[in-house]
Amino acid sequence: MVETESVSEPDQHSQGSPGWVTTRDGRRLHIMVLSGPPDSTAPTVVFEAGAAATRSMWGLVQPEVGRFARAVVYDRAGLGRSPADPAGRTLDRMADDLLDVLDHFGNGPFILAGHSAGGVIARLAAARSRERIAGLVLVDPTDEAADLLFGPAFRRAERVVITVNAILARLGVLGLMYRSMLDAVPADVRRDMKREAFAPGIVRTQSIQARTFLDELATWRDAPPDLGDLPLTVVSGGIAADGMNARIRAAANASHAHRAAQSPAGRHVLADRSGHYVPVTEPEVVIEEIRRLTRRRL
Repeated sequence: MVETESVSEPDQHSQGSPGWVTTRDGRRLHIMVLSGPPDSTAPTVVFEAGAAATRSMWGLVQPEVGRFARAVVYDRAGLGRSPADPAGRTLDRMADDLLDVLDHFGNGPFILAGHSAGGVIARLAAARSRERIAGLVLVDPTDEAADLLFGPAFRRAERVVITVNAILARLGVLGLMYRSMLDAVPADVRRDMKREAFAPGIVRTQSIQARTFLDELATWRDAPPDLGDLPLTVVSGGIAADGMNARIRAAANASHAHRAAQSPAGRHVLADRSGHYVPVTEPEVVIEEIRRLTRRRL
């Protein structure tokens, strides 16, 4: 049985009350919870951030979702306030950690929202616990249907980005690359990001995840996680930005359309003013898709 610590502090931070989940192997994951309306019967919404992102990536989306549903953010191991995982960061372990977060809140139902690489983790966790999942919202997700992910050029570019980020983090200037994001989020989220989101440990975790992530994802090309008929929305950024040129953007959006088409209740939505960071640049698009899925359950 998974042991947990209850959340007891009042909802003062814009992302809610802090607490901890103890995983099945005894590690601790930091969570923040907005309890939602007291009479709400909507599914609990749990957010999964991208490869090197903390819970703060959802700082514009989660508070609005918390107005109509319980809304939960957390830091994966080695990110934000969660200690690193000494056993590494495979997709299996990351999906199991997400399931441990769900266990903290009971039998559901849950809606999972995943951004970027977090969409991969959310898909795997949902496939392992379909009976508890009411739907998924994948926001500009990494997807195995995009062939360019598995070519040598992409892998070289990933290594370069991680190396550069590590240098900038050690110099204490990595956050300068994300000034527009910092300006967009609430003040308390901005303070958290400045303290936590651009530290060297974040890049170390990103590097550890990258060791196996693409190789594991490549196996999904022949045997993807089975989501059955779960309702699924895939949100794509509409413009070439945030390190994605026009060719990469076109490939990503084609893979998103393919993923949405695999679900009988699939939906592909374009955030036409956004690049990769849709939760910051067009949070209202993500909020509305989550709201739509919660209404399916009411």
